[in-house]
Amino acid sequence: MTEKFEALLLTKTETGQAVAWTELSDADLMPGDVTVRVTHSTVNYKDGLAITGKAPVVRRWPMVPGIDFAGVVETSSHPDFTPGDEVVLNGWGTGETHLGGYAQLSRVKGDWLVPLPAELSRADAMAIGTAGYTAMLCVLALEAHGVTPDKGPVLVTGASGGVGSVAAALLSKLGFTVHASTGRPEEEAYLKSLGASEIVARQELSAPGKPLGRERWAGAVDSVGSHTLANVLAQTKYGGTVAACGLAQGLDLPASVAPFILRGVTLAGIDSVMAPKAKRLEAWARLAQDLDRAKLAALTTTHSWKDAVTLAEDILAGKVRGRVVLEVA
Repeated sequence: MTEKFEALLLTKTETGQAVAWTELSDADLMPGDVTVRVTHSTVNYKDGLAITGKAPVVRRWPMVPGIDFAGVVETSSHPDFTPGDEVVLNGWGTGETHLGGYAQLSRVKGDWLVPLPAELSRADAMAIGTAGYTAMLCVLALEAHGVTPDKGPVLVTGASGGVGSVAAALLSKLGFTVHASTGRPEEEAYLKSLGASEIVARQELSAPGKPLGRERWAGAVDSVGSHTLANVLAQTKYGGTVAACGLAQGLDLPASVAPFILRGVTLAGIDSVMAPKAKRLEAWARLAQDLDRAKLAALTTTHSWKDAVTLAEDILAGKVRGRVVLEVA
């Protein structure tokens, strides 16, 4: 028997793309060995780009956007999952080349799924989402390169966004002194509530800078790129590490080799989309253990999934603070 379900569908047009809520059937689902009843999703910066068409995120048409979802397994031929299991999906091309999370049903490869940690609800999982999971991958990279609280403060750029907010909360919980960079001075109280001890104005880092600057930070989590990342590298302490995971300012990196060859700085690239399952399991286990649930709630707002289109515009305009949970009807 064919099952109908609702989804947000992006279609290609002569002038760009169209966005509409529509009814699909399970026959429209893509190949996979697990079918999930989606209960929650979220809005990431990449979702905003996909829905608005402001960057070529979507590479298969038509497309259901949404790079994240949490839900309950309905059917499975994968050995790791059975009906009733609660699961999380981040990335793997969902919302880009594979129908994504803004739908009531999704069929995916079981190897893409992570079991929901017992300590987290499905809403918690989407409050974390790809942004928070990426923040945890950044923290793991800093730890792997020997960045510890006694080495000095850690900078978080784009701190009032999703990655930045979760990174600040995680680093604070782990005992680090957190410096938060933002272009929104009105968010100072919010960022300090997450554990930041010092606020760095965005303009200090966003303009062209020198190859080397004063050593300020033992490490950093950067979701901005471009001149900001170049300036962060130039001001990272000897032997420090910068985890780079975003491009809000730009794809370019107008930097020199000076921080690398004169201070032994490491630039650690963080990819969340294709990260292997072992790394995902480690990240989600650490999120369940190390993320303060009260801070997660404080940085999260909850909306109906029908608000996704409006929120996509808002997140690109810098109007979204922290994380957004979408409740799927």
